[in-house]
Amino acid sequence: MFRSTNPATGAEIATYPELTAAEVETKVARAAACYRQWRNSAVEERTALLERIAERFDSDRERLARMATDEMGKTLAGARAEVEKCAAGFRHAAQEGAKWIAPQPLPGGSGELHYRPLGPILAVMPWNFPYWQAVRFLSVTILAGNVGLLKHASIVQGCAGLLEEAVTAAGAPAGLFQNLAIRSGSVAGLIADDRIAAVTLTGSEAAGRSVAIEAGKALKKVVLELGGSDPFIVMPSAHLDKAVATAVTARVQNAGQSCVCGKRMIVHADIYDDFAERFTKAMLELPIGDPTEDSIVMGPLSSEEQRNTVLDQLDEAKSSGATLTGGTRLDRPGAWMSAGVLTDVPVDSHLMQEEIFGPVAMLFRAHDIDEAIEIANATPYGLGGAVFTNDAGEQARFVADVESGMLAVNQLFSSIPEAPFGGIKHSGHGRELGPWGAREFMNVKTVLRASQSAPGTD
Repeated sequence: MFRSTNPATGAEIATYPELTAAEVETKVARAAACYRQWRNSAVEERTALLERIAERFDSDRERLARMATDEMGKTLAGARAEVEKCAAGFRHAAQEGAKWIAPQPLPGGSGELHYRPLGPILAVMPWNFPYWQAVRFLSVTILAGNVGLLKHASIVQGCAGLLEEAVTAAGAPAGLFQNLAIRSGSVAGLIADDRIAAVTLTGSEAAGRSVAIEAGKALKKVVLELGGSDPFIVMPSAHLDKAVATAVTARVQNAGQSCVCGKRMIVHADIYDDFAERFTKAMLELPIGDPTEDSIVMGPLSSEEQRNTVLDQLDEAKSSGATLTGGTRLDRPGAWMSAGVLTDVPVDSHLMQEEIFGPVAMLFRAHDIDEAIEIANATPYGLGGAVFTNDAGEQARFVADVESGMLAVNQLFSSIPEAPFGGIKHSGHGRELGPWGAREFMNVKTVLRASQSAPGTD
C-alpha cells in the first residue's frame, strides 16, 4: 500500500494499492498490444492527441496543482506553473513534432534517414516535479509512436493517477500510457522483460547506476538524468541586485528540491562580501508557511525523511569546518526547515561530491575567472549552471569551460520545451525534450537507394 502524506501537516491524505504481479503483467501486455497499433498511426493523429492532452492540462489546472501541493508540498503557485509548463510541453510537441521525426534526405540523394519507434518505454520518475518530469518523456514518447509505462515515486501516486487520467480523457488508445504503482524492487524485472524497449530515469546517482546496470544486462537503451550540484557564478560586471534575487529564487524554489537550479554560489572576491550579506539576509527573511497562500515563497520539504537527509548533510558540513547560517528544523508538524547558507566549505570536502536537495546554498569566494571555473568544475556532476557577467569575453569563457550539459547567462536556468535537457559526468547521459528527446528512443534507420538508370544500361 502506498500512502500519501501532506508534508505541510504530517497528516495522511490517501492510500493507493500496490499492483500485484498479475496486474503488472496485464498492463505490460496492454502496452505491447497498443504499441503494435500505435507505431503505425499517422503523425497527425499523434500530434492531435498531444494537443488534446494540453487542453486537458489547461482545463484541469487547479485540481492537478492542488494534488501536487498536497502530496509533496510545493507552493500552489509553483504547482500551477508546473501544470502550465506541462501544457506548453505537450503543445510544443504537437505543433513542431512532425518536423522532428520526418524522413530526412541524405547528402547527394543517396537515400534518407527514417525515424521509427522502438516500443514500450519504461520511465522511472521522482517526486519533485511530479508532472513535468513525466511529461518530458511522455510528450515525445507519444509523438514518436512509442507507448509509456510510468513507475512514479511512491509519495506522489495521486499525481501519477491524475496524469494517466488526463491522457486517457484526451482520447488516447487503451495502453498508450499507464501508471504502474509498484516498488523500486520491481524495476529490474521490467527492464529485463523483452516487451520493454528502453528505459528512462530521473533520480539519484545510485538509482541511475542500478538502472543502467540492468539496462546493460538487457542491452537496452537508457537515458539518465541524475541531478547535480549546479554552479551559480557572479562576476563584478554583473547587475548585483538581479544576481542576488535570482540566486535566492534558484535556491528556494520548490524548497530547494530541483536538480537544475544553482546550489553553489561562486562569487568574485571583489563583490563577495556585498553579495553574501544581501543573499544571506534575503534567505533568512524568506516567507515560509502554508504553501497554498499566495504570499508564501517556500513551503515544507517533500517529506520528513527528505528534510532529515538535508539536516544530516548540514551536520556533516559543520563537522568539516563549514559555517551554517539558518538551515534549521522548524518546530511544527510536517517536513519544515528554514532556508540556510553554508560558508567556508572546504573545496575538497565530501559535501562537494554530493547534492544538497533542500533550501541551503554554499557560498564560495573566487579571486579570478580561472578560480571560479575551477570551483565550478570541482564536482562529479555536470547538469546545469548559471553565470552572471556583462563581459562578453567572460561569457564566452564560461560557455566553453564550465562542465555542464546546460548553462544560463544572466538568468535563472529553467528547462523549456524547445531545448534539450540533460547533463554530463555523473549527472547522466542522453537528452529529453524536442527532437533530441524524441530521437533518443527511435530507430534512426538508414535507407540507401540505388540511382535510377535507363533500361539496358549498367
